Amino acid sequence: MKIARLALSLCLPFCLFAAAPSGAADAHFDACLSSLRADAAAKGVSNAAFDRLTRGLTPDMSVIEFLDYQPEFRTPIWDYLASLVDDERVADGQALREKWAASLAAAADRYQVDPATVIAIWGVESNYGRNFGKRPLLTSLGTLSCFGRRQAYFRGEFLSTLKILDAGDIAPERLVGSWAGAFGHTQFMPSTFLRLAVDGDGDGKRDLMDSVPDALASTANFLRKAGWRKGEPWGYEVSLPAGFDSSGAGRRNKQPLSQWAARGVRRADGQALAASNAAAGLLLPAGPKGPAFLVFTNFDAIYGYNAAESYALAIALLADRLQGGKALVTPWPTDDPGLSRQERREVQTLLAARGYPIGEIDGMIGSNSRQAIEAEQKRLGMPVNGRPGQKLLAALRSAAPAGK
Repeated sequence: MKIARLALSLCLPFCLFAAAPSGAADAHFDACLSSLRADAAAKGVSNAAFDRLTRGLTPDMSVIEFLDYQPEFRTPIWDYLASLVDDERVADGQALREKWAASLAAAADRYQVDPATVIAIWGVESNYGRNFGKRPLLTSLGTLSCFGRRQAYFRGEFLSTLKILDAGDIAPERLVGSWAGAFGHTQFMPSTFLRLAVDGDGDGKRDLMDSVPDALASTANFLRKAGWRKGEPWGYEVSLPAGFDSSGAGRRNKQPLSQWAARGVRRADGQALAASNAAAGLLLPAGPKGPAFLVFTNFDAIYGYNAAESYALAIALLADRLQGGKALVTPWPTDDPGLSRQERREVQTLLAARGYPIGEIDGMIGSNSRQAIEAEQKRLGMPVNGRPGQKLLAALRSAAPAGK
């Protein structure tokens, strides 16, 4: 009962607005925006600019539901990586690395970072510029500044967005992105843009929306500021000896390589660990029965981009693949591995052929796809969880549609 009362008390302020007529939410939003006018002025945004940029702004209450959904923390690691580090993304990244070789080389040399990691961030963050997000930043961040939790954080990002627009680096109609306010090729938050975005193409502007050189250089600058060490690896897959005590695992619990070697840890490719005092942490994203990794300072730099170990691992593994690296040696501890994006599109195609209203066949498993998956799982006698995995794909390939 205490938990239920606590949940209700946390929900109540937003729930009241969500259930109220739109006029009540609009009135609260207008009052909230007015209260931010002085804060914007203190940040260097004039009252005239504030009024111009916020004129006609209305809340988008749909963004609130995303506050507690983060796939990096809710999705099984084998599903998360299967769609982010697939052959398609590797091939695209290698082609774009060649296309933008000059800009990438200039950025990597200027900031002393690994070019493959810069490209990998581009690939994971926006699928190389294909998926920016479509939500106007001022609308999303204005709403999050006035409703839901973490309002103080989002107010800072809202004010940073006003500064970006007032400076003229990006046109207001072009500044769209994710529900949380990340935008551009490499999905910077507005405050990160103000701190770290740079002009990579020499046109006098910092434009992460329409300038790939700006995005690559800005991302390289981010990695440098996050502590990237040139010439050092992010880490590598390792194998653990039988009976290994994993109680000391953890990215932050770094120990000298020599100590890990003394405990029987070896590289997954069979090589012995270097007899070195370099500090590394043992990462076990699926527990001791799954793939294991020793990670160094450069992994922490990647982690700083988006504070989730699964995210940092996706970037690191994609960077390795872009340079010709192979797939993991140790399989994930599941009998139903995840699907690549091509395989997810195949699942959607098979579901559409059965009459389900999937919509666009894009490999993105949204609510329509999940509902269709649940219906087919029930029909096929499988656990009903809405998850697309290898078992479902195999069943759809072999089972005739209902009624045929």
